[in-house]
Order: sequence, then structure tokens, then C-alpha cells
Amino acid sequence: MALRVGAARRVRGGVEVDLPRLRTALRAPRALEGVDVLVGHLAHLLPVREAIVLRCHPRELARRLDRARRGSASDRAENFVSEALDLVLAEAARAGIPIYEIDTTHRTVGDVARDVRRRLGRDGAPRRGIVDWLADGSVTAHLLDGAG
Repeated sequence: MALRVGAARRVRGGVEVDLPRLRTALRAPRALEGVDVLVGHLAHLLPVREAIVLRCHPRELARRLDRARRGSASDRAENFVSEALDLVLAEAARAGIPIYEIDTTHRTVGDVARDVRRRLGRDGAPRRGIVDWLADGSVTAHLLDGAG
């Protein structure tokens, strides 16, 4: 089921989201009736009870995006930096909600889906801080070289 709340519009090169308008729309009575999961890069910024943040080693993420021909080289470099610096995880933490972090780097889609399903079933306590890409010298060097 896709929610349509009129809080996004296409702009040259992408989509612009009006987050305050989207948050307001989702707080309306019954706006999320029947919705168990919000999926997206901005979901952790919306009125949710908890967040599941999928993580991937920055080099593997860049490889996957390149192989899938997703985004420009600049977009892929931005994704590398964002993942290396834990930006989505930090945003979710600022929201003050429980976070369940899953490292997807060497895992199949099925394995990750099982972890997500367990979390939705409330198995296990929320956890974050399970990955530290900056501890990998190759990631840090990549960022310092300006190649990220």
C-alpha cells in the first residue's frame, strides 16, 4: 500500500519532500491505519515508534549501486560518505526512538528480511552501534583522500 499525502513534488534531478507537511499528514487520525511499516530514506524522520536502519559497508554499497546503475557517480560518492559517517543512524538517534540496526554487507536479502520480521515481531531489544565503518582504515583513507 502506498501512502499519497501530497508532501512531495518532482524537481529537476529528483524529488523534494516537505517533511513538516508529511509529518502533519501522517499524524492525522487513521492516516496510518493498516500500515505496519514505512519504508524509505526519510522514514526515521517521520512519526514512527521505532526505526530499523539497514547498514552496508560503504565500499560494498558503492559496488551494489554501481552494479545496479543507481544514481550518478556523484550520488554514489555521497552514499559512500553518508554510510561511512553513520548519517541516517545519527538522524534516527536524534529522533529519540528505539533503533534496530542491521548490517546487510555479507547477507542475503532473505537473511535480512528474517531479521526485519523478527524485529517487527518484537524479538530482541533495539540495538545500535553494531558497525563502525570508520574503524576500517580503507574507509577512513578513502574519505581523507577526498575520493569518497
